[in-house]
Amino acid sequence: MRLVLLGPPGAGKGTQAAKLVEEYKIVHISTGDIFRKNIKEQTELGKQVKDYLDKGLLVPDELTVDLVWDRLDQDDCKNGFLLDGFPRTIEQANKLQKGLEERNIKLDKVINIAVDKEILVKRLAGRRVCTNCGATYHIDSKPTKVEGICDLCNSNSVIQREDDKEETVLNRIEVYENQTAPLIGYYEDLNLLFNVDGTLPVDEVFEIIKNHLDNM
Repeated sequence: MRLVLLGPPGAGKGTQAAKLVEEYKIVHISTGDIFRKNIKEQTELGKQVKDYLDKGLLVPDELTVDLVWDRLDQDDCKNGFLLDGFPRTIEQANKLQKGLEERNIKLDKVINIAVDKEILVKRLAGRRVCTNCGATYHIDSKPTKVEGICDLCNSNSVIQREDDKEETVLNRIEVYENQTAPLIGYYEDLNLLFNVDGTLPVDEVFEIIKNHLDNM
């Protein structure tokens, strides 16, 4: 199974990605994970990526595409993969299609998780993350037992990420609408798109996606 997952920031792509990877035993390729690894290791690329992300901007195509293809060409991707957070622009989608054709690989489906802007802002601005162990929380739906203290590792490292602050969130959504939303039409034209309502309960969203993929 070779899949692409689309959706605005806060749509729940990460949650669905984990379920799909487990269900179909495929490799999860997240540009966000690749970026965060470089940022944590303070590589030169990581410093560049952090500057863009802190401002709510997209990382330039040339940096992103090289990293993704380096990952896709590894042996564990031969039996399938899920691309999460890539492509984000028409240019990236074109480069992905070109690379797939060169390797005689075809995508099976592009899943678009749709959520209204107002819900996205509430979801993202309320999100908190432990910088020590990576656990995620939400001030409304999943608060920590003690404010600022991680339930899992007990460190006082639970913070609001710079790119989850409301001003940055609004900018991220605007960037998505301008640069990434056009991919919906792009993949619709290729007869690869499947839309799902991301405001439904998490398990229901997954069952809808799974049923569609299993009946292709």
